Amino acid sequence: MGVFEKIAGDDYEQIVYCQDSKVGLKAIIAIHNSALGPATGGCRLWNYRNEEEALTDVLRLAKGMTYKASISDLALGGGKSIIIGDRKSPELLKRFGEFVQTFGGHYITAKDVGIDSADLKLVKSKTPHVLGIEGEANSSGDPSPVTAWGVYQGMRAAAQVALGNSSLKGLHVALQGLGAVNYSLAKYLHAEGAKLSGCDIDKSKAESAHKEFGLNIVRAEEIYDVSVDVFSPGALGAILNSQTIPRLRCKVVAGAANNQLATENDGELLMKRGIFYAPDYAINAGGLINVCHEREGYNKERAWKHVERIFDTIKMVLERSASENKTPSFVANRIAEERVRKAELARK
Repeated sequence: MGVFEKIAGDDYEQIVYCQDSKVGLKAIIAIHNSALGPATGGCRLWNYRNEEEALTDVLRLAKGMTYKASISDLALGGGKSIIIGDRKSPELLKRFGEFVQTFGGHYITAKDVGIDSADLKLVKSKTPHVLGIEGEANSSGDPSPVTAWGVYQGMRAAAQVALGNSSLKGLHVALQGLGAVNYSLAKYLHAEGAKLSGCDIDKSKAESAHKEFGLNIVRAEEIYDVSVDVFSPGALGAILNSQTIPRLRCKVVAGAANNQLATENDGELLMKRGIFYAPDYAINAGGLINVCHEREGYNKERAWKHVERIFDTIKMVLERSASENKTPSFVANRIAEERVRKAELARK
């Protein structure tokens, strides 16, 4: 399939291929939609198997950012960038910054897999259109705790709709993955009195969570089979599929992982099983909301209050899902698309 065929169905605005053989740079910057504001999304460094896989990933991620920004009521559009490879150098990162600068602020970059704050400082030496550099003046800091705070709020909302009580005290939550976001989430859940089970491929993280929160350690391949109130994916994508969903023994799925549903049909399967699913891009938007506040002069209290509104978003989505008999993903997509459509009409 050609590039224009790939982007036509979802109306991507712009795809830019960036190449400089002198520094070893091969990158793609994708803008999905900028009706609500400048396209914003992090840069991912990944050793893709081929260029088609790289293009597919950056397009999927850019579209996801449009929906995440829209449903979070942010004045941002959706964009993303990827650097192909597994090596980075100051020269490569600075050259990438020069390509970002050619957009003139129409695309704003930030962190993603493989790119850290030190890397972003090098990018920023060539362009001001960078957000989320920890340690700098006006920085929003480490995004993990605030992303977890948003997931926590969304989990409370899902519990209210599914179980009739927004308090998580006494509920059993299974955490799939105990990385930075889910470890912060475990702190919030433990403080409220939730019972925790969890797994991680890094045994030391699971052992730390056991010592600090009393988390019951579960083998990674068995996490789907634990009888809990809430299952919280916080690691890989596409983990909700035709093989795993029949194994789930929970009432709510609410977690930080991106692209949790393998296919749209899997959202239907969850609904048929009576499991309430909090759409991932709506519940895990805390990091984006937080970093967005850097644009107007970062104020932590104001930013975290904005993140708390994820409770209202998830509650609205799940209530509309139940009343309209549509999957939560369908409802969330429609809400996000309606806001973008209104902005496009206003712009015209």
